[in-house]
Amino acid sequence: MLAAIDLMAEKGYKGVSTKEIAAAAGVSEMTLFRNFGSKFNLLEKAIDRYHYSIEMTRIFNEKVTWDLRTDLLMFSQMYHEIMDRNRKLFLIVLRDDELIEIRERAQKHPRKLLELLTNYFTEMQSRNRMIQTDAETQAITFMWMNYGAFLTQLFGASTITKVTLPEFIESSIELFVRGLSIDEQ
Repeated sequence: MLAAIDLMAEKGYKGVSTKEIAAAAGVSEMTLFRNFGSKFNLLEKAIDRYHYSIEMTRIFNEKVTWDLRTDLLMFSQMYHEIMDRNRKLFLIVLRDDELIEIRERAQKHPRKLLELLTNYFTEMQSRNRMIQTDAETQAITFMWMNYGAFLTQLFGASTITKVTLPEFIESSIELFVRGLSIDEQ
């Protein structure tokens, strides 16, 4: 899978053949087809395997401290770490209109993150650690803010701003905490 991702990121989905992928992976083309059936299926499996919903679910289940600043910082840092690790997959899928079906299927991952964040904000409200607000709206705002930062990093943030990703994360978390914390009001 990694060989396929590297080649597709370099040459585009359409620009690489299954023969090239097999050669780069050190397997026969027949083995590639036996395991994946097609180049499209291989890319779908890669999206499922390397996307963030499994890791983020584990973090929400095992590492939450119920401190808004600590948790949001952890969520944001982990999100960016995972997204950066998978940046080649995003480049492949975002650049090719033929891959709309894969983009639509990959929506299960942000939907899962939205569910995790919404549940987190709802629980923070029930614990009286966050102001009463629409949890899903805050969750999607947090997601879109981080996704926008990821895309900007992906396509050359340094040409737009000198603000680094860690500075952005710290600043945005501080704004969220100030806006949502009961004690910050």
